[in-house]
Amino acid sequence: LPNGRSVFSFCMCPGGQVVAASSEQGHLCVNGASLNARDGRNANAALLVNVTPDDLPGDDPLAGIELQRACERAAYRLGGSNWNAPAQLVGDFLARRASTAPGKVKPTYPLGVTWTAIDDALPQHIVESLRLGIPLLGKKLRGYDRPDAVLTGVETRSSSPVAVTRDRACHAVSTPGLYPCGEGAGYAGGIMSAATDGIRCAEALIADL
Repeated sequence: LPNGRSVFSFCMCPGGQVVAASSEQGHLCVNGASLNARDGRNANAALLVNVTPDDLPGDDPLAGIELQRACERAAYRLGGSNWNAPAQLVGDFLARRASTAPGKVKPTYPLGVTWTAIDDALPQHIVESLRLGIPLLGKKLRGYDRPDAVLTGVETRSSSPVAVTRDRACHAVSTPGLYPCGEGAGYAGGIMSAATDGIRCAEALIADL
């Protein structure tokens, strides 16, 4: 993007729905899923913006987690502090106005949504990047930027903000016999990279045995 950031789609769920993924009281986080029939009325996918160390609130090793928590607290408040998720139509988001009702695309988040402006749940550089990126994505995939598409916030768990340190043989430096692996350990950022890292760790375990 012109601002030097990247925006990309992630975890596309055909016939899927937005699901609740919160893990703390007063913090709201969403994710996406498809049931095995993939026959829901919507497709949904996450939109990600890259975050650099300069974006974090300090130099603490857990500063990335604090950024996640700040966004989740803001989303909880925007949703009404009742586990509703804040939601906004793409057309309204791009026009910088709050939404008041859905269009033809209906939200699927099972606990309900609160129509609002999602800007306050995200850092300004992420909001700016999404406004630049969504129209470009619409040129690559028709309908991606349709005005009544629904933005439901916030998904903050795409990649781990910390990594469990391991050596070249995939051993945890601090804990013998532990093989940190995949997204949760900080070594992947998606389904395919997590699977690849899983194979790498499995091969390391086999070699040790």
